[in-house]
Amino acid sequence: MTAPHDNADRCMAVLGAGSWGTALAIQLARNGNDVRLWAREAAAVSAMAAAGENERYLPGCAFPATLVPEADMAAAVAAADDVLVVVPSHALRETLERLAPLLGDAQRVIWATKGLEPQSALLPHQVAEQVLGSQRRTAVLSGPSFAGEVGQGMPTAVTIAAADADFARDMAGAFHDGVFRVYTTTDVVGVGVGGAVKNVLAIAVGISDGLGYGANARALLITRGLSEMMRLGEKLGGERTTFTGMAGLGDLLLTCTDDQSRNRRMGLALAAGHDVEQAQREIQQVVEGVRVAREVHRIAEQLGVEMPIATQAFRVLHEGVAPRDAVRKLTDRPFRAEKD
Repeated sequence: MTAPHDNADRCMAVLGAGSWGTALAIQLARNGNDVRLWAREAAAVSAMAAAGENERYLPGCAFPATLVPEADMAAAVAAADDVLVVVPSHALRETLERLAPLLGDAQRVIWATKGLEPQSALLPHQVAEQVLGSQRRTAVLSGPSFAGEVGQGMPTAVTIAAADADFARDMAGAFHDGVFRVYTTTDVVGVGVGGAVKNVLAIAVGISDGLGYGANARALLITRGLSEMMRLGEKLGGERTTFTGMAGLGDLLLTCTDDQSRNRRMGLALAAGHDVEQAQREIQQVVEGVRVAREVHRIAEQLGVEMPIATQAFRVLHEGVAPRDAVRKLTDRPFRAEKD
C-alpha cells in the first residue's frame, strides 16, 4: 500500500454532509488532513459528533479522529487552507454565494458537484466563476465512485481537473493514497460534461433493464450514450480523450450498471410504472439526472447536437412519454455509419 501524502499541516473544510461529502471528508481525514465537515442542520452536526459517523447518509463508516463535524460555515472555512464543496447542482450557486465572503485571498475551492445548474444550464465551473470570480483558483473532482465504497476504504479512482495543473496535482495529493487513486487533467469542461450527462444516460439504461431488454440493449445504450456525451462535450470545448477516461467512460459504466446508482434506480422505477415523484420519494436522495435531463436536452437543441438517448430520457421524465414507447423510438431509428 502506498503511504499517505504528508498532509499533517493541511486543513480542509468540506461543505455538504450528504453521503458523498461525508465519504470524501473521511478520505481526506484518513489521508492525514485535518477536516471540518459542515452540515446545514445543527441537529445533524450534533448527531454526527455523538455517533462518530453519519448514521443518516453513510452508516457504518467511522470518522477518523481528525474529522470534526461543524455547524458554523464561517468557522469551518476560517480553519481551512482549502474548501471542498459537495452539494447537488441546484444548490451550488447558493452555497458558493454563502462561501464567497468567507474566503481569504489564498484559499482555493474544489467541488465534487455533478450536473448543470437549473434554468441557466451552466456547468459547475461556470457557476463558480460567476460567483467567485475568474482569479480564484478552482478545481473539480469527478469519476466513478460510490460514497459507501469510498467511506469503507475500498479501491477507487477519480479525476481532479483544474486549469492550473499545479493546483490539480496539489489537490490530488490531499486525497491520493494506496486505495484512493487520483488522476489529474486541465480539461475542466470535459470533466464537467461527463459528470452531468452520465446521470441522464444511467436513467435510460435503468429503464431498458427494468423493461427486461437485456444485456445487448444495455451495451448498445452505454456505447452510443458515450458517443452522445463526446459530441456534446467536444462542442462545448472538452477534450475527446477525457470522455474515454475515469470522468467519462468510467463514471458512465459505474452509474449505468450498478444498483447503488440513484439514477439507474430511477430508471428501474419508471420502467416498473412509478412516476418521477414517487420514485424520488422511494430513493430518498437527490437524483441529479432528473433535473439535468432538461438542461442537457435544451443545450443539445441549441447547439444542434444529436443526442437521441438523452432526448428520450428527457421525454419520459418531463413529457410523460411511456418508457416502452421511448425505447421503441430509439430502436426504430434508421441504420447509420457507426462513426456518426
